[in-house]
Amino acid sequence: DALRQENRRIFCNALGFEEQELVRSLQTHETELLNARQGGLFEGYDAIVTHRERLLLAVSVADCAPILIFDRRNRVVAAVHAGWRGTVAGIVSETLQYMGEQYDTRGRDCYAYIGPCIDECSFEVGEEVAEQFDPAFKQWNTGKGKFYVDLKKANAAQLREFEIPEGHIEISPLSTFSQCEDFFSYRAENGITGRMLAAIGILHQ
Repeated sequence: DALRQENRRIFCNALGFEEQELVRSLQTHETELLNARQGGLFEGYDAIVTHRERLLLAVSVADCAPILIFDRRNRVVAAVHAGWRGTVAGIVSETLQYMGEQYDTRGRDCYAYIGPCIDECSFEVGEEVAEQFDPAFKQWNTGKGKFYVDLKKANAAQLREFEIPEGHIEISPLSTFSQCEDFFSYRAENGITGRMLAAIGILHQ
């Protein structure tokens, strides 16, 4: 645990923050959202939002999709953890709707980044999971007799539904699963792996 703490300190300092300014949560693959007022470790939130400076919002991932959002007009940021359950439940849409209600966030003022996660050609799922996704976000592999789900595409659609311009959305082409020599991958490493942090924050006005 001391090593993890030291890693967090190095990570935060590299981004210009102090470790006590880091906001993270023990995630549950649901859609609960935290409006962060201070740094610390919280529990039960898969999306974190703040308008405060000097807070570094972080989600931990090892195949799930990290989504980072910045509302430049109102200077509001969000970090979202979207596994398949959160994606199906619309956690990105829920977060953007909350930002709109609380801060008057509009799609045209937002920039969003979908980070490395498991890619479609690797994310094999059972029929009970596949049936919860729109046909646009899954494909059937006849040879393997399995469905494959595209988490990046499904979450990008939620960003577009909020009318974030296409040019304001960046999607990482990298895969945690097929490039697990560079990334932690829960599935590729059979659950025995670390976690990566995807983070966003406002240093100052």
